[in-house]
Amino acid sequence: MLSRVANSVYWMHRYIERAENYARFMSVNFNLALDLPPNVDQQWEPLLIATADIDLFREHYKQPTRENVIQFMTFDKRNPNSIVACLSYARENARTIREIISKEMWEHLNQFYLMVRDTSPKQQWEEVQTQHFFTEIRNSIQLFYGIIDATITRNEAWHFGRLGRFLERADKTSRFLDVKYFTLLPEVELVGSTIDLMIWSAVLKSVSAYNMHRQQYRALTPSSIVEFLILDKMFPRAVAHCIRQAELSLYEISGNNITGGFGNSAERALSKLRTEIEFTETADIFKAGLHQYLDNFQTRTNEAAVAVFETYFDLKPIEV
Repeated sequence: MLSRVANSVYWMHRYIERAENYARFMSVNFNLALDLPPNVDQQWEPLLIATADIDLFREHYKQPTRENVIQFMTFDKRNPNSIVACLSYARENARTIREIISKEMWEHLNQFYLMVRDTSPKQQWEEVQTQHFFTEIRNSIQLFYGIIDATITRNEAWHFGRLGRFLERADKTSRFLDVKYFTLLPEVELVGSTIDLMIWSAVLKSVSAYNMHRQQYRALTPSSIVEFLILDKMFPRAVAHCIRQAELSLYEISGNNITGGFGNSAERALSKLRTEIEFTETADIFKAGLHQYLDNFQTRTNEAAVAVFETYFDLKPIEV
C-alpha cells in the first residue's frame, strides 16, 4: 500500500474519532448540569484545559462561557480540533482515497459533514437542542463505524484505520479523566462527597461506560472508575483495550509475529506502552498522581504516534 493512502486512511479515522470525543466532552458538562445542585456553577474551562485547546481559545475569546466553548469546540474553523474542522479533514482524506473505501462509507461521511457544517450555531444554545445535536453526532459516527465493519475487507487499509481510531480513543479517554482533575469544586471539603461522586459518574456516562461499570463493580468509587477506564482489557473505550487493539493491528500491518518481539520503532513504542499498562495497578496510578499519570500516558501515546508516522508515512531520502 502507498504510504500516502495509508496516511489518509489512518488520519480519516483519527479525525472521525476526535469529532465523536469532542461531542462526548461537551456531554460531560451537560450531564453535570443535570446532576449538580443549583449552587454549583457550570464550568466549561476544564474542557479546554484537558484538551490542550485553552491557549488557542484565549486568542479568540474573552470568557469560557457555555456559548463560547460550544462555538469554539464545535463550529469554529479556526480551531483545528473543532468538530466541524475534524469532519472536514476526515472528508478530505476520504475523498483522496475513494478507490480504497466503500461507496457507503463515502456517502455517509459526506452527508454527515454537510449536516454539521450547515447547522447554525444559534440553534444550539438551548440545552435540549444542544444535547440532541451532540447525541446525533455520536450516533452518526457509530453508524459510520458500523458501515466500515460491514463493507471493508480486513486488509492493510482496515488495520491502518483501526490503528488510528484506537490511538485517538486511548488518548481521549485519558483526557476525559483529566476533565475531572481540572473541574473545580466549591470547597476542598467536598472532595469525596456526593457532589464529587456525581462528577465522577458524569465522566463514566460521557464515555458510555456507566452501565458496564455498574455490572462489574458494586459501588461507584474514584478507584473503581479509574481502574475501569484505564486498566480494563474488555471495555472498548478503556485505555488498556485501545492500546492492545492498536498494537494488534500494527503487527498485522508489518506481518511480524507479536510473540516474537517488535520489528520496528513503532511496534517497540506501542508494545512497551501496552506492557507497562498491563503491569500497572490502580494504587500505582494514585501513588504517582492521577493527572501526572495521565499526562505521562498522553506523552507516550504521542511518541508512539510519531513512531508510526516515521515508520510508515514519512518520506524517506533515496540513497544513491
